[in-house]
Amino acid sequence: MRQILAAAAGLAVLAASACSTPTPPRSAAPSATPTGPATLPAPTGAHPVGTTALYLKDTSRPDPWNLDVDARELKVTLWYPAKQRDGERAPYMTPKESELAMRRYGIAGVPHDTLSKTRTNAIKDAEPTGRKLPLVVLSPGFTNPMSTLTSLAEDLASRGYVVAGIDHTYESYATTFPDGRVAECLACDSDTDPGFGTGVVAGRAADVSFVLDQLPSKWDGSDRIDRSQIAMVGQSIGGASAMAAMVKDSRVRAGIDMDGTTYARIPKSGFSRPFMFLGSPQHVPGGRDTSWDRDWKLLTGWKRWVVLSGAEHQSFTDGPLMAGAFGITPAYGVLPAARAAELTRTYVAAFLDQHLKSRRQPLLDKPSSRYPEVKFCPAGCGQS
Repeated sequence: MRQILAAAAGLAVLAASACSTPTPPRSAAPSATPTGPATLPAPTGAHPVGTTALYLKDTSRPDPWNLDVDARELKVTLWYPAKQRDGERAPYMTPKESELAMRRYGIAGVPHDTLSKTRTNAIKDAEPTGRKLPLVVLSPGFTNPMSTLTSLAEDLASRGYVVAGIDHTYESYATTFPDGRVAECLACDSDTDPGFGTGVVAGRAADVSFVLDQLPSKWDGSDRIDRSQIAMVGQSIGGASAMAAMVKDSRVRAGIDMDGTTYARIPKSGFSRPFMFLGSPQHVPGGRDTSWDRDWKLLTGWKRWVVLSGAEHQSFTDGPLMAGAFGITPAYGVLPAARAAELTRTYVAAFLDQHLKSRRQPLLDKPSSRYPEVKFCPAGCGQS
């Protein structure tokens, strides 16, 4: 099923698979008017946040999407604890990236550079601080640039993590390289091809391994990373890629799939590293997506299956936080944007704190009265 995507608008999304190509969102309510640039919520941790970008080239393999390119180029955005609170805020996207995304989203009556005006919290190229910091790799959903997970990345960095967000080239609307080239989405029209999802997650797993190989020598602050403590978190097919990367690369010790259909095959003998499914009601046991039912049985280590009532496919991204900037009123009954961001940040951080920092998190053991939207599956959430 093709999903009704309003990644930048916060509309309800009906996503039956992790890699469906977006179609234009439904029209906004007639009375809705844009409220001005969106502002990402402030990080909740104790540290100021810095960010910088790396550009890597893997000459050992051709690009899987561009047949004219004999090397895989990647943009990696790093977020990390910083020494300074003041300085130039990093842009959310460039005006060109915003224009390309806006055209694909099909949102009318809003300036094409609107997304580039989103206010972030991270200081561009700030000096890093800290030592023995766990590393979290982030992977966005299909067609989404890495910037759509900025709120989560900033929050994790403020809590003492280094975050490496990968823009998987040609799989999103726009990736800008230092020489000014903009790689558009060559893969966007291929999602109905046989074996598409399996191929995407395999390619992304290779991207992740390459980034882990290169990071120590490509970032001046890499000596602050504890390379024995690495996890991966992704949304949609990025979440499916977390599973694929873990199966392929033992350096990734723990993983979270946020609302993504899984494709990588887990060994029949089982998979013992910690893993958490965090999703919308389409992922309840016996729901529209049965891949989690299949894989849950093969997870033999620490595992959780968590569903958020009222969540939609983009609830785990920045998309709903952009609704006001586009003058769009979210559908009734959909988890409010600020609450969706709070829940995502809280449960992702709890998982990482437990498995990368060895800090036990009772929040992950049972339902909490503070977060009644959170249902623990398979026993604690019926089909809906």
